[in-house]
Amino acid sequence: MADDTIFRTITDTSPEATVWAGKDGLIKYWNQGAEEMFGHTAAEAVGQSLDLIIPENLRARHWEGYDRVMVDGQPSKYGRREMLKVPALHQAGHRMSVEFTLQTAEHPEHGTIAVAVIRDATETFNELRELRKQLAAAQAASGGRPA
Repeated sequence: MADDTIFRTITDTSPEATVWAGKDGLIKYWNQGAEEMFGHTAAEAVGQSLDLIIPENLRARHWEGYDRVMVDGQPSKYGRREMLKVPALHQAGHRMSVEFTLQTAEHPEHGTIAVAVIRDATETFNELRELRKQLAAAQAASGGRPA
């Protein structure tokens, strides 16, 4: 089996979403994990703008950073292993919380691409939010002293 076939098999079937986009912000690759996570098939997503999964109120900030890295060539302010945590948009219209790593790479066909490996962190985000509420309530009940 050729290396690229092995790579494709692993990437295509990964439970994590793997999304590639070009300098123009158009999606070039969308794996099965992305289909399951965001609800769009690869046929629906490839060729579309990343706006497909970016909540409208966050798009200006996203594109400012994206262009700084992809168009201007500035290094990302996020490290190679640092997980970015942001809201994302599901096909059904609801927000979800995701965390992902981001890197740029040179692709022989597409030029410079942004590669994101994305995990759904909605459950963890909701649990942390609930724990923070409980902590705040406990502190308020104890007169502001740590619980």
